[in-house]
Amino acid sequence: MTTVVAPPRAEAKEPPPPPAEPRHLPRWAWALIVIGVWIVVWAFTKGQDTLTLGAREHTQLQNDLTEFRNAVLASRDTNPFIQFTYQLGEWFKEAVEWCQRMISIPDFPRPVPQIGWLGVTAVAVWIGLAVAGWRIALLVAASFVSFGLFGYWSDSMDLLIVTFVSVSVAVLIGMPLAVLLGTTSRLGNSIINTILDIFQTMPTFVYLLPIVLFFGIGASAAVVCTLIYALPPLIRIAGHGIRSVPSTTIEATDSAGQTSWQRLRKVQLPMARKTIVVGLNQTIMAALSMATIAAYVDGPGLGQPVLQSLFKNDVGGAFVPGMLIVVMAVMLDRTTTAASEASEKAARGRINMRQRRIVLAVAAVPVLVALWMSRFYTWAAAFPENNLGPSVADAVNSFTEWFVDAFGGATEWFKNVITEALINPMQSLLAESPWYVTATAIMALALVLGGLRALMPTVICLIGIYIFGLWHDAMITLTMTMVGTVLVMVMALVFGVWMARRKSVDLLLRPLLDAGQTIPPFVYLIPMLALFGPTRFTAIVAGVIYAAPVAIKLVADGVAGVSSSTVEASRSTGATTWQEITKVQLPMSKGSIVLAANQGLLFMLSMAVIGGMVGAGALGYDVVLGFSRSEEWGKGAAAGITIVLIGIMLDRIARAAANQDPITHNPTRRPWWRSSMG
Repeated sequence: MTTVVAPPRAEAKEPPPPPAEPRHLPRWAWALIVIGVWIVVWAFTKGQDTLTLGAREHTQLQNDLTEFRNAVLASRDTNPFIQFTYQLGEWFKEAVEWCQRMISIPDFPRPVPQIGWLGVTAVAVWIGLAVAGWRIALLVAASFVSFGLFGYWSDSMDLLIVTFVSVSVAVLIGMPLAVLLGTTSRLGNSIINTILDIFQTMPTFVYLLPIVLFFGIGASAAVVCTLIYALPPLIRIAGHGIRSVPSTTIEATDSAGQTSWQRLRKVQLPMARKTIVVGLNQTIMAALSMATIAAYVDGPGLGQPVLQSLFKNDVGGAFVPGMLIVVMAVMLDRTTTAASEASEKAARGRINMRQRRIVLAVAAVPVLVALWMSRFYTWAAAFPENNLGPSVADAVNSFTEWFVDAFGGATEWFKNVITEALINPMQSLLAESPWYVTATAIMALALVLGGLRALMPTVICLIGIYIFGLWHDAMITLTMTMVGTVLVMVMALVFGVWMARRKSVDLLLRPLLDAGQTIPPFVYLIPMLALFGPTRFTAIVAGVIYAAPVAIKLVADGVAGVSSSTVEASRSTGATTWQEITKVQLPMSKGSIVLAANQGLLFMLSMAVIGGMVGAGALGYDVVLGFSRSEEWGKGAAAGITIVLIGIMLDRIARAAANQDPITHNPTRRPWWRSSMG
């Protein structure tokens, strides 16, 4: 018997591991390399080809812009477009003046308005009760009484009128555009978003040069500039709400045979109502924030006394009307929010409508009595005079003087440290390098941080900055913006993380941040002037205070949104508090942090012109000069356009950087130059 021996089976071998891709430097390391090379080149070339333009020198393009302005003014009586814009401005002016005669100024020969303060307050309280409930009615009553008690009744009503007219027109224009944004194709969506991006990156002061040219000054210019600034939030937020209606709901309506108009009216708009109210709320807040800037073109309202106090360096005189603007903003914010919640409750049947109608009917009786009294009794028509406002202003001025005397040395030391350690070196690098070196370095940083998506708009914007002839001033403005953004982000990271990790801190700081976002930017300048004098550092600090609230809230919300299970997992591994923050919470909230930096940049840039009024110089001063002297209009317009180009460039770099994958040592990641090219 033979035995057949089977051949030995070959042992199975594991496939060889795939070759590891070479490690690549992270983006921040490439950025440091670019900056290092830039510094070396700057050391050998500083002061050459900086394209410095004298204070009263002009390029040919700037002279051409001035000639354009002169031609527009000369053709006012013959150009149909100019006639249309002036007629439109006249309609706005007539609407504002009619409302003023009704509630804020004497309607001659009547020595008081048609409806006095008591009647106006009663009607406003009744509206608050009708749309939002008795708590809002009490808030409205307290707010309106405070306008009169502090001596600014007429100015407060004027601001309400300009806000009401502007927001009404914004709704008429914005809602159709929001519907278009929410229902149109991707191409149409991209076009609308690009236009909105330009408006939102444009500093508000830049609007004023063309607005004054085409609409004149006064109430018409105030309404138009407020309208332009307040329109984008409504379009964006309402359009997002309409677009966010679930696709399954849309398909269900299509299967039911509804037309597009029926679908919009019966499904999309009702389901997006809450988001639309948020957009309306933000539009109202934006309109109020324009109060002081509108005053610069002789717009009526509380911005007028704030602006006058700025010229006199009167901190107390600006504090009282500035705080009344905040009171008005809080009142309108809470009213619109509560009205939305009340309508939701009513739609769900959680409110007894019969009882509510009875209460409103009974409450209407004293309102009618107050209206009658305000027409026939002087004390009810004109708010009684008192000294509360001047007393508060004097107290604020006394406190400011004491603070400056007590801490003037510390503030001077802080100013010198920041100036010598941060502002001067960065300005020398940006503004004293040859223009082509700076442009190359900025383009390289854009490519490193955001890829080709950031590089292309950066190239276009840099070409525009060069063409408009204010390169050196643009680099100084960019320096102040970048320094301010660094300070904003330091504050945002410190306070944002603190708020996210401590509920009590959030409850304490968030109302202060909300109030800070509603204070007009001019108000920040006055105490900063008292502390630091008219310097570029004053403008930077005022911009930091203006930009910090939104950045802090974004970081706080981002860190607070990190999953609690992730945080608990890090704690179970023995991570310290510092490791938990730096290794878990901050990396996982990177998107919010980048958005905070983006918004900080844009808010800082929006203060460029206002800073030009207090010694910051550069592009802000050029814009202000264009306002004050007709022969400088072209240079001011070029400076305004240059500010817009800087804003678009920084915005596109920040957005592209946020969309790029972080570069790690993970071999599955592609290097930035490959990912940017697809």
